[in-house]
Amino acid sequence: MNAHSPHSGHRRRQNRTPLIAAAAAGVLAVTLAAQAALASGEPGARAEPAGAHVIAVPRAAGEVRLTSTRRITGVLDGARTRFTGAGALGGDGRRQSREPLFELADGAVLKNVILGAPAADGVHCLGSCTLENVYWEDVGEDAAAFLGTSPDAVYTVRGGGAAGAAGRVFRFDGAGTLAVRDFTVAGFGELVRSCGDCAEQFRRDVVLEDVTAIAPGGELVGVNADFGDTARLSGVTVVGDPGRDIVPCQRFAGVTADGPAKLEAGPDGVNCLFEESDVTFR
Repeated sequence: MNAHSPHSGHRRRQNRTPLIAAAAAGVLAVTLAAQAALASGEPGARAEPAGAHVIAVPRAAGEVRLTSTRRITGVLDGARTRFTGAGALGGDGRRQSREPLFELADGAVLKNVILGAPAADGVHCLGSCTLENVYWEDVGEDAAAFLGTSPDAVYTVRGGGAAGAAGRVFRFDGAGTLAVRDFTVAGFGELVRSCGDCAEQFRRDVVLEDVTAIAPGGELVGVNADFGDTARLSGVTVVGDPGRDIVPCQRFAGVTADGPAKLEAGPDGVNCLFEESDVTFR
């Protein structure tokens, strides 16, 4: 499969609960289970059943339904508008090979938007891009895919959050560096996955800083050891996972056909670059 095709072999179904919009715009809060809601100390915090995954997003200032991909070449500030798919971008948000709601040219910026459901294939970055305060209320096929082919490409996700990803949140098929900072994810298969079987493979570097992950979840980062990928983690907090089932960094043997092989997990000083103290479970 080519570098712009979805990575296969990492999907599984999960039960999802409706998302709750926060009353206060511009503030991200995360709640998992009754004790997490009570621990927040906020008046009127609502307890959710154990195993629920909820993020709170800014209150939407408007609604737009997209029937075709919106292409961005500069800066799009959505001013807290909620975008959803309709027509060819509507329907089952988990169907393979869908078009994105937004396609960002090299150097483009998308900020202050909410992607509702269905969100089709979310956001595609064709080169370096910035996603600032972007929220996915219910991830469809992927939240975002990073597809640039230059080793100098830099993809920045700053602020925002995503919930309800049966598989990947961020699909890293291209080359370069992906940095995810001040981000919250709730209910996911993989937060970032370096493509394991793209027809054209690259070295990829991933940075996670000040990320909060809410169980249930699978892997925070999956990297291909044989292609020299790296993942640097710091300030990561995992909530609602007393058994430590969420894997901070998983190594794979990437391929250009068939399926990748899963290797060992955990810090190794080569591909998974972090200390145990960089990831807190609570």
